[in-house]
Amino acid sequence: MVWDWKSGEPAAAAYIEKAKADFAKKHPDVTVEFVAQPFDQYYTLLGAAIQAGKGPDVVLFNGGGQIRDRVSALVPLDGYVAEDRQRLAGWEAFTAADKTYASPVTLQGHPIYYNKSLYEKAGLDPAKPAGGWDEFVANCATITSKTGAKCFALGNKEGYGIQFWLSGLASGVLTTAEYDAWIAGKRDWNSPNVKRIFQLWKEAGDKKLNNDGANSTAMFNDSFALFQSGKAAHVIGLMSDVGHWKDFNEFLTPEKLGVMSAPVVTAGTTPSLPYDGGIGYGVAKWTKDPKVAADLVRSLTSTDALKAFFADAGAIAADTTIDATQAGPAVGTMISGLKSGKPALHVALSSEALDLMGRLSQQLLSGSVSVDEVAKQMAAVDKAG
Repeated sequence: MVWDWKSGEPAAAAYIEKAKADFAKKHPDVTVEFVAQPFDQYYTLLGAAIQAGKGPDVVLFNGGGQIRDRVSALVPLDGYVAEDRQRLAGWEAFTAADKTYASPVTLQGHPIYYNKSLYEKAGLDPAKPAGGWDEFVANCATITSKTGAKCFALGNKEGYGIQFWLSGLASGVLTTAEYDAWIAGKRDWNSPNVKRIFQLWKEAGDKKLNNDGANSTAMFNDSFALFQSGKAAHVIGLMSDVGHWKDFNEFLTPEKLGVMSAPVVTAGTTPSLPYDGGIGYGVAKWTKDPKVAADLVRSLTSTDALKAFFADAGAIAADTTIDATQAGPAVGTMISGLKSGKPALHVALSSEALDLMGRLSQQLLSGSVSVDEVAKQMAAVDKAG
């Protein structure tokens, strides 16, 4: 049995069928059942299964804290997936203590998308988005003045907006040393540059760069709808799943959808695309035959299956042999950015730290907490984690 939140979606149908067919070649006598769980309850349901010590054999996870918090219930896959190491990218998001607990299906990143049509209407060159923060804010003011569109589409009702903000903008704020130290777990929450990211978050709210009511706007999918409808010029979105290029292309067309680097805030920084392994399948410890379950994971990450997932769902597949550059300029920009890209900062945080950061981000926007207090509380939860 497989638990996920994808298999029930029409855009994933061909992907699942390809994976089933690949698995059937290896194990024709084994029946596979996919159970699509609602995403908003997924980890709660999975937690109950883990507590009971029984449930699905194969489990879908988001990369980062969600899987790392649960590795005690999973089988290390290193001995089963060695042949896939070179073909697939994004493994780091599914590792803990040098062991691999899931195989990556997609790459997930947080590019800054922009609406080229709004740039054109405002008299700005859509081929040359701002390289620095001050220029970026000035361009936003021009866009709002000329078109009425806000600078950012932001949904922070669930506290997710700050995660995208942190990862989307950080490479233009943190030095290379600070960025690398963060990923390595050596985070200095009192660093002026770290605090600057949260100050920018507050300033963007104070200066009304965001859509009205960001704290009451759901990211999925209300904030993305604001961007798609031309009510905001930029959104920090996703590379895969939802709020991504394929969704936006339906409304803006591929030619009018841009992807820009993070504006430089700190002189000397080198903006890069933040990305990691997005989603991946792991094997539960209680499964009766880990080898068979691992074979199913390998089928779910096979090239033919992932080609279908990219074609139908727009997922940037973890399979590096798939040519995705023909999908439009935005995809080409993201694919070219993978070589110099770095892990997203929020993915390195524990789920407890992410939950706290979400609550504090809401308070920052409402003016009920200071940046210094945010840094203090985040340092404490990060250290405890």
